Amino acid sequence: MGRTYFAEEAVGQYLSDLSTKFKPYVTGLLIGQCSSQRDYVIRAVRTPPKEEQKEGNTSPSKLESIDEEWITAHASQVSRMLPGGLLVLGVFIIATPELSKDSQNALRKIIFSIEKSLTKRRLWKPAEEEVSDRAALQVCSATKKIVCRTYDVQDPKSSAKPADWKYQSALSASWLSLDCTVNVNIHIPLLATSPNHDLEKNTKNGLNRWSKQIEDSVFLINGQVKDDDAELLEGQKKLRGNTQYSTQISDVKVLTQLSQGSSHRSTATVQVCSGSINLKGAVKCRAYVHNNKPKVKEAVQALKRDIINTLNDRCEILFEDLIINEGPHKKSFERVYHVLPQRLFVPFAGSSVMLSDYKFGDEAAGEIQERFVEMLDQSVQAEDIHIAEELNTGKQKGFLYFLI
Repeated sequence: MGRTYFAEEAVGQYLSDLSTKFKPYVTGLLIGQCSSQRDYVIRAVRTPPKEEQKEGNTSPSKLESIDEEWITAHASQVSRMLPGGLLVLGVFIIATPELSKDSQNALRKIIFSIEKSLTKRRLWKPAEEEVSDRAALQVCSATKKIVCRTYDVQDPKSSAKPADWKYQSALSASWLSLDCTVNVNIHIPLLATSPNHDLEKNTKNGLNRWSKQIEDSVFLINGQVKDDDAELLEGQKKLRGNTQYSTQISDVKVLTQLSQGSSHRSTATVQVCSGSINLKGAVKCRAYVHNNKPKVKEAVQALKRDIINTLNDRCEILFEDLIINEGPHKKSFERVYHVLPQRLFVPFAGSSVMLSDYKFGDEAAGEIQERFVEMLDQSVQAEDIHIAEELNTGKQKGFLYFLI
C-alpha cells in the first residue's frame, strides 16, 4: 500500500495558477511533514527563474533543459527557511501532455540530487524508523490530471511506488508549536600542529560534537518530562465546538548533560593549541507537529533538529558572507569578532505555521522581502517580519556571536 499525501487546498490552487502561467513546463518543491501514518503538504513553491530567463522572459521548451543543480540549490536554500518538523518532502512538475510521459524520470533524478545535497549538510542522522519516501508529483497542464509516486531516497535503486494525493481544507491551521531558547557556549580549539587552519572545517567538527550533546539532552515540555511514546496532547482538553486544543504552544526547556556518564568512558588528551573559535549566545528555536495524535518523540525530534540546524545554518551563512566580502583565501587569524545572523519568523496566509529566515544587522527589510519572493514565491509585508532575537552589541547572552 502506497503513502497518502494530504495537501492544503491552497496548494491545489497554486498549482492550478502555475499551469496557466508557465508553458510548456514548470518545476518546484513540495514542503510539509512526514509521519509514520500520513504525510502533509502545506506549501508548493516553484523553482525561481535564472537570470537569463528573467531578462529574456523565455521558458525552456524541452525537459533536457531542466537544471538539476539549480533546483537542488533552491531546495538547500528553502530548507534553511523551514522550522523544525518541516522539510522538502518532494518535487513537482506541471507539463504539457507531450512532455508528461518523460517527466517522471526527470523528477527521480532531482529527488535523489536534493537528498544527496541535504544529507551532506546536515549534522544529525535519520532515525531507523524514519520515513525515507519522497514524493514526485506530476500534473498535466491540459487535463489537470495528477499522478503521484514516491521514491525511497535511502535506496539508490528505488523504483517508483504509487501514492495517493488528496486535498484537505484548513490543513495548515492544525499545527502545534514547540518553542525554546537554547544558551550556546561552544569552545572549539585550533590545534598548533595543523599547518593551515580551515575555520569552516574546524567549526563544522565542533558543531558535530555539540550536536551529539543536543541529541542526548533531556527536554521538559511545559515543565514535565514525558515518555517518548506518550501523546503530546495527553491530558489537554479540547475546546467545545472546536477541533483545536486549548494549548497550541508548548514551552520547552533543554537540559544538557554535564558528562556522558560511566557507560561512555573516554580518555582525556592534552593538545597544544594556537587559537580557538568560540560560539556564544542564545538561539530561538521552534518546531511544528501536526495536530493528529502526535507522539512526544516526534515533537522532541523535530525540535532537536531545529536547534542543530539553526546554529549550523547560521555558521554556513556567515562563512558564505565572509567569502563574498573578504575572499576565500583570507589567512589572517587575529582576534576577530563576528555576529552571526539573527533569526526571524514570517507567517503565511491561512496558516498557524511561521516560516524562518536569517538576517545580518545591516540587512534592510526590503532584502528579506525580496528573498521570500525569490525563494518561496511569497510576498511579505515589512510589519510581518518578526525578529526572534535582539541584537546586542555589548556581547551579552541575548544573541549569538562568533569569536576567533
